Amino acid sequence: MTFDQVFLLSLLAAVFVLFIWGKLRHDVVAIMALLAATVAGQISMGGAFMGFASPATVTVALVLVVSRGLVNSGAVNLIARQFIPPVESPTAHVGILSSLAGALSAFMNNVGALALLMPATLQSAAKAKRSPSVLLMPLAFGSILGGLVTLIGTPPNIIIASIREQMTGQAFSMFDFTPVGGVIAVTGIAFVALVGWRLIPHDSDGRTTASELFDMENYVTMAKIPEDHELIGKELRELDDLVREQDAVILGISRNDHRIDPAARRRPLRQDDLLLIEAGPDALNACLSVLNLRPPVPQSDEEESPEQTDSDAEEARKRRPVLLGGTDVAIAEAVVQPGSRLSGRTSNELNLRSTYGINLLAIARQGNPFRGRLGAFRFRTGDVLLIEGEPSRLNQIISSLGCLPLAERPIQGSKIHMAWLSMAVFGAAIAATTMGLVSFPIALAIAVVAMVMTDIVPVRELYDGIDWSVVVLLGAMIPVGQAMQDTGTTTVIAEALSGLVAGYPAVIALTIVLVLTMSLSDIINNAATAVVMAPVAVGIATQLNVNADCFLMAVAIGASCAFLTPIGHQNNALIMGPGGYKFGDYWRMGLPLEILIVVVAIPMLLWIWPLT
Repeated sequence: MTFDQVFLLSLLAAVFVLFIWGKLRHDVVAIMALLAATVAGQISMGGAFMGFASPATVTVALVLVVSRGLVNSGAVNLIARQFIPPVESPTAHVGILSSLAGALSAFMNNVGALALLMPATLQSAAKAKRSPSVLLMPLAFGSILGGLVTLIGTPPNIIIASIREQMTGQAFSMFDFTPVGGVIAVTGIAFVALVGWRLIPHDSDGRTTASELFDMENYVTMAKIPEDHELIGKELRELDDLVREQDAVILGISRNDHRIDPAARRRPLRQDDLLLIEAGPDALNACLSVLNLRPPVPQSDEEESPEQTDSDAEEARKRRPVLLGGTDVAIAEAVVQPGSRLSGRTSNELNLRSTYGINLLAIARQGNPFRGRLGAFRFRTGDVLLIEGEPSRLNQIISSLGCLPLAERPIQGSKIHMAWLSMAVFGAAIAATTMGLVSFPIALAIAVVAMVMTDIVPVRELYDGIDWSVVVLLGAMIPVGQAMQDTGTTTVIAEALSGLVAGYPAVIALTIVLVLTMSLSDIINNAATAVVMAPVAVGIATQLNVNADCFLMAVAIGASCAFLTPIGHQNNALIMGPGGYKFGDYWRMGLPLEILIVVVAIPMLLWIWPLT
């Protein structure tokens, strides 16, 4: 092997290790790999950023914007409401939800489809008195399977189509993925609905509400400022550092039965103000001692003391724990999405209260409430947050943080025509591509412009719907993949794998490519898997002198079918917190599903994309 080949193989191994390690974001690792290959001379200085001009990268970004338009207009929500009735049978419930997720994911980004359906799914679970853990994993798996059906369902399909265009001058079209992907999706969703959901470890507590999930009574307490107290006249901000030393937080003030804006920290305290204090059981007494305030009267004391006067009862009611919500403030659950600005940071670093005017009340990870200091908690994808803020702005703030509100939003009657308009724009783009009038990226770009001009996607939100981490990942990894082809590194890998199956039918090599791609996708990003494995698959097909299209389709399927871990696909990570899943819960349904996919995919690939 040449020096370039050894270097790129070593670089590829290092990238895989960093992906699996998970301490650095995938896009950061990809940029590091790009810079290393450029400095070492494997990528020219002028070609270092060619990946950002690749049709694959541009198409992924445009698909995300169009998906944002379909969500903004209420089109997908309108469809979802028609197909999520209360269902008594868990099999039918799972079947309806996973089928709907699959159908939507075929025509919009599958992460967006899941994000839109999660609130409705949680609501339907509550109505059916069914644990969310029964429904959310089938919902996520259904959305992943639906992405196999068309070109735009998932980034790996777009990447594979782009690589095929580089090879032959002709990319895979919108529905070239449908014959094989459709059969796999239908088979997989049927398995999930009939068998798969029974393999999921169900949440024994069946928790479906915020109070049940976070056990807020242990964390938020009211304390009244008595007459002639030393705190009278002080500003709330003066107390922040003092209580923070006790691992507590003053969330705000209740005055005359009205909550004061949590961001108003300069307002002087008055007699009879109620401080809303967030603290664990051990920290609460220390905090009250430092502030020289009395502990609150327990609810049981309020109810059981026969000698209480009316004024005493009123006093106790004011001091009872958990005085949240109301007309002045609202609370909402939200889940941290992939690419959120919260990921890897703490609330203290972000200054959530002063910057956004919200209070972080509680956090749950994998279905368990966090019992430590909230300000030092480092967020990651899938964490569920309980947030308090001004009702009119709360959902907007949650979205701006890159989180998903776990509550359905009503569709305004005035926006229904926007829903139909967005579907018409999207349908026209698909039709134009199918008839060969324009290329797919151009059709999507026209659709985006139309959505902006009709205010379906406001200009100020144009780039908000793009997952920039995926765009950067693709833009950085595509030149690295091209360098592997130019230096013959992919040929070296292909020859090594071909040697393992020498003398065996080509179908064995095809199966190995599919299984290897699925295995990689379970531990690293699916887009990165497609970028790395596609050139290798083409090299193996060349070595065996068979049709490369069959191998490329195998990579497209394998890269998207990551069902064994929460880190393999963004959708798996997104449901982890709301569903209360553990890392080891995914393989129980995921492993038999992946085996079934291999069994179904290989004969379908050989039939639709014959090797000769």
